[in-house]
Amino acid sequence: MRVIAGSARRTPLKTLEGLGTRPTTDRIKETLFNMLQYDLGDRIFLDLFAGSGAIGIEALSRGAAQAVFVESDSRAVACIQDNLKAARLGEQAVVMHGDALTALKRLEGKYRFDYLFMDPPYDQGLERQVLEYLQDSRLIDKESTLIIEASLKTGFDYLESMGFVVEKVKEYKTNRHLFVYRRE
Repeated sequence: MRVIAGSARRTPLKTLEGLGTRPTTDRIKETLFNMLQYDLGDRIFLDLFAGSGAIGIEALSRGAAQAVFVESDSRAVACIQDNLKAARLGEQAVVMHGDALTALKRLEGKYRFDYLFMDPPYDQGLERQVLEYLQDSRLIDKESTLIIEASLKTGFDYLESMGFVVEKVKEYKTNRHLFVYRRE
């Protein structure tokens, strides 16, 4: 795994061994960032359930002003810090160790994110918990883009009732990205 483009292009990234994390493949990451490439400059990016930090690091490498990484596994937090150091992007990053909902509450009032990427463990309902919190949060507004990586089995029929709108969905073999906005 590596940084695909930008200031840290070709920097190799570490990942954790085992099934505790599912690194987004370079091919899927490239597809995702091809959709975002012209709108990352000077933006603030949240990488929730960050794993190795590859998504947030790619955003920083491509011009995001700042990225916040949230991860509950202490080994993954160390991996994110190592990857930021290797990519020379640590000064633009905040790494938080803890669960997603606690981190969101701690970030409230300090940030307004342009992009929020979440890749929680599949099929545990964590996407819904995060969205329930975000529906009234000041961390995002109608201009913010939420990108949810989820299994193809995960249902999102509740989004509209929470005040969210799906702008587009990109499906892959085993998962998909949903691009979601909060309706205001």
